[in-house]
This record gives sequence, structure tokens and C-alpha cells, in this order.
Amino acid sequence: MKFFSFLIIILALISCQSTPKQEQIRQESQQGKMVVYQVFTRLFGNTNSTNKPWGTIEENGVGKFNDFTDVALKELKSTGVTHMWYTGVPHHCVITDYTDFGISNDDPDVVKGRAGSPYAVKDYYNVNPDLAVDPSKRMEEFEALIERTHKHGMKVLIDIVPNHVARNYRSVSKPEGLADFGENDDTSVEYARDNNFYYIPGKAFKVPVSLNGYQPLGGDKHPLADGKFDENPAKWTGNGARAVQPHFYDWYETVKVNYGVRPDGTYDFDTLPEGYDKRDFKDHFEFWKDKNVPDSWKKFKDICLFWIAKGVNGFRYDMAEMVPVEFWSYMNSSIKMKNPEAFLLAEVYNPSLYRDYIHKGKMDYLYDKVELYDTLKNIMQGHGSTDNLPAIYNGLADIEHHMLHFLENHDEQRIASKDFAGNAEKGKPAMVVSTCMSTSPTMLYFGQNVGEPGDGDMGFGDETRTSIFDYCGVPAHQRWMNNGKFDGGQSTTKEKELNNFYKTLLSFSAKSPALMGEYKEIHLYNRENTKNYGDKIFSFVRWNGEDKLIIVCNFQEKQQKFRLQLDEDIVSKWQLKEGTQKLKDILNNELELELVVTKSLAYIDIELDSLESYVLTL
Repeated sequence: MKFFSFLIIILALISCQSTPKQEQIRQESQQGKMVVYQVFTRLFGNTNSTNKPWGTIEENGVGKFNDFTDVALKELKSTGVTHMWYTGVPHHCVITDYTDFGISNDDPDVVKGRAGSPYAVKDYYNVNPDLAVDPSKRMEEFEALIERTHKHGMKVLIDIVPNHVARNYRSVSKPEGLADFGENDDTSVEYARDNNFYYIPGKAFKVPVSLNGYQPLGGDKHPLADGKFDENPAKWTGNGARAVQPHFYDWYETVKVNYGVRPDGTYDFDTLPEGYDKRDFKDHFEFWKDKNVPDSWKKFKDICLFWIAKGVNGFRYDMAEMVPVEFWSYMNSSIKMKNPEAFLLAEVYNPSLYRDYIHKGKMDYLYDKVELYDTLKNIMQGHGSTDNLPAIYNGLADIEHHMLHFLENHDEQRIASKDFAGNAEKGKPAMVVSTCMSTSPTMLYFGQNVGEPGDGDMGFGDETRTSIFDYCGVPAHQRWMNNGKFDGGQSTTKEKELNNFYKTLLSFSAKSPALMGEYKEIHLYNRENTKNYGDKIFSFVRWNGEDKLIIVCNFQEKQQKFRLQLDEDIVSKWQLKEGTQKLKDILNNELELELVVTKSLAYIDIELDSLESYVLTL
């Protein structure tokens, strides 16, 4: 008898055990969804509205770390934000003169824009001096921002760009005893495993030939803008271009980092044994502990651990798929050993690589760009069909939690821009789908909440995208910022309404157990069985225990009336009883609908206005 009692206890314990990822999702489900706020740090707090093309920092102004005040952070927290991604923090090349602070000047011939690309990092052990009130104390000012962000209950993310560094990388702030990138390279050979860069021996770098009348700094005179840059021998360019004179559209301001990948594409390092995609970060850490890895691996691991020690809670990795997955296994497992809750987000665009970068590379999250984002964009532009959405979810069902959703970021066009949707309202149904469709984090780009269109040619930057290369102000965002009150006091009526929509949706998502639970689309069922339900409507249900949501979105700019049906499976799983139940719309507290339940089906009479969505709770 005692044996059988013991056996029952053991079986019960086994049945209660979960995988580390299941446990992570279970813990997160108690808190609701994660919401990442991506903010272009130098633009966020800038109140200057001059916006002169190619304007200097004095002419067009720049935001500072100190502009993220307690008032600002409190407002963002109330919007549901859980993670602040401060974009453009590591010290990258800029044209502003900081030689008084021991920083060398940067050459306009290999800098994009006047404010520089945040993805051409010059010194990984310090922060962009533009962002500090006192550049000599720039690190202290960023550390204070980390502390303020944590005080408001949010985590801090910054960019790491392992694939490439600035053409003139030179750290003046690195810890004692560390060598710079390239400092110990053998420049007489194209490739050596422990070289940090690839070389073109015996040939000097040449500045690209300008196209379309381009002139550095818009043609303004500058002592270093002479069409020359001293680099001998020439290095491979950041996107892998191997010519001594890269093309104007190459990433000519950067150089490619060598991770032990030979020029023919073969690997010069150990690879993960079979089955390691099913092992946790601790096993990955143990695997690499006694391995002799390429020098660049060690350098980037040291950089990330430096920032983790500063209180940074995670990273967004630029162009992660251009770096071998084994390196990510090595680095991410090292980070997780220091901080198991570190938030690791990667830019990966090849769906065939998603599972390798998640399971082998130990990434927490990847951009869901080429499938969900691109499909939603097509629908918003009036070309695509919502019939394509179910297949996207089903194809990623095993990794849905890892696929971060967004509608805007610094690389993509603004929704309200003329070349995207031309109307910020068209982002509303897409944002409901993007936010509510999966358990993954949702990302909001600054200014998206007030319909910033990204208009205006600021210099190197591209209209339709808020420039990441130039000093400028962001008009709709500035109106919301209201000179530091962050209350939308200068916003237009439409901007206020849009901001309220985003705030209501995201703050709800950050505390909704249902959005961390089960999912089922009811779209295809309604397409087959419901009159007037077209392919510009999308519907699905979410539930977690007693929390149940029915979500329906109208992507058309006209009213839609139909009878939305729940199938027999949902009626059974939700244990719905015959009769009527009141439904409340999360997005509009004044709206009440009725769910009518028959023997095996249920329905709701829906009347959606132009671009309107319902998030209905029982």
C-alpha cells in the first residue's frame, strides 16, 4: 500500500513539471503581455521644431537622457510599457566636435547624416555624447536613466550590433587590459580566425562614388569632407562587400566583423552537437566553457556583460542572422548565466532560421516581420486579405511566444506616411491583431501612438521614416510631449483619440491573463457560415481559465454589419450555457453587446464602424 501511495505521489509530481519555456510563459501569464517601447533616444525629448535639412545640433536641437523624466516614465508605464528600448545609446560616429572630451572627430565621408547612424558604433564602452547634458559625465547620466527606469517598474534594453562596427572604431573608454577591435589583427592576410576584421591586403580603401548628387553634410564645408578616408589595407564593408571601393548603397560607414567564418563560408570553430536545440542555456554555457573560440566572440561577450553589470536588462541584436548561430549560443548563454531573466531580441528575417536562432542561439524573441508585419501592411494598404492571417499563426504556432509583433520601428515606414497607409487610423485594427493574436511581446515605436507621419527631408534620412541619421524634431510627438508635461496638451483631437486607443489597448494587454492563454481563430468559420463577413474582417478568441475574450477587427473604411458566430468547439470549451450574456468592449467601456447561446452555437450581432475593433470580454 505504501509503495502505491509513493508511486502516485511521484507520478503527480512528474505530471506537474514543465519545461523551462513553459514555466517562463506560465510566470508571464500572471503578469500579462510584455510591451516594448522603442524610442529613438536623441529625438524623444527634443523640443526644437526648426527641422532644417542637414541642420546642426545647435540648429535643430537634440534630446537628452535627462528628458526621460519621472513624469515621462510614469506616463509610459501607465500605457502598459514593461521594457524601454533606448535606441542609439552606444557611442556611434557623429559629426559634432567633442575633442574637448578626448573624443576624436569623425569623417563625414564615412558617416551617414550629421548625427550619424546608431548602427555604426565607435566605442562600445561608452554612450553617445550627444545624449548627455555634460558629455564628460555621459555614462553617469545614462546610469541615472537606468535607475529611473527601474524605479518606474520597467526594464532597460539597448542595441548591440555584432555584425559590424564603425569604420573608425576606437574605444577610449574600454576597461584596462582589453584590446580594441582590430588592434592585434594580422593585416597582411585576408582572413585569420582571431582577426576581428577581414582585409584586402595591399590595397587602400576608397570612399564610394556619390549618387543622385549626394554630398556629405549636404555640401557644408568640413575639414575632413574631402572624399578620402585613411584605411590601408582596406577592410570588408559591413554588409559583406569585398571591394576596396564599396557601392554607395553598401553599408560603407561600417566594417564586417569576423566570427571565424572563412571567406568561402566554412566555419573555423566548434559547432553544437546534435540535440543541443533541446538543451537549456546552462548546458550551452558548459559546452563552450572549455572551447577555444574566435577572438571576436570574446570581445562581444565582454561588451554585453559590461552592460549587464551596469543594470541593462537585455539587448536588441541588429542583423543577428548575419552572425553564426553558434556565437549566439556562446554569448547568450553567458548573459543568461549572469541574468537568467535577460530579454534577448534579435533582428532575423529568414523564417527558415527562426527555430535555430531561438533553440540553438538561445534568443528569447525575434522580429515577426516578413510574415505577420508584411501581411498586415498589405492589408492596411488595401491590397491583402485577412484570409492569409490564420496560416501565419499556424505556421509559427510552436514558436509563437518568441515572435515579437510590431507595426512600426526605426527601419520601417510610419503608418501615416504617404507611402504606407497615409492615415494613422488604418493602423488601429492591425494593432489589435498584432497585440492580441499571440502571447509574444508587442512593440510600440515612439510617435506611433499619435500618428506621426515621418514627413520631411532632414538630410540623409528618408521621408516616410523618422530620420535616424539627422538632428530633428518629431512634430506629432512634440505636441504629445507638451514641453515636458507628457499629457498630449498640444495634440490635435485626432492625435488625442489615437493615443487613448493605444493606451487603452496596451495597458489592458499588459495585465490580461487571457492574452497569455489559449488562441483560436474563428475567422475561417465565419467566412464560410456568415453573411456579409468579408476578407477585410478578422476575428479570433483568447482565453485563460475564466478570462475569455472575443476579438473582431474591421480593416475597411466603411461600416460592417454581420452576425459573428462561435463554433461548437468554442461553446464546448468555454462551457457556455444556453441564454444570453452581456459583453463589454475593452476599447469602449460604453459599448455593451449580447452573446446569444443556443444548443451548440453562439452568436453576436456586430456593427463595426470604419476601422473599428471590439475586444469583448464576458
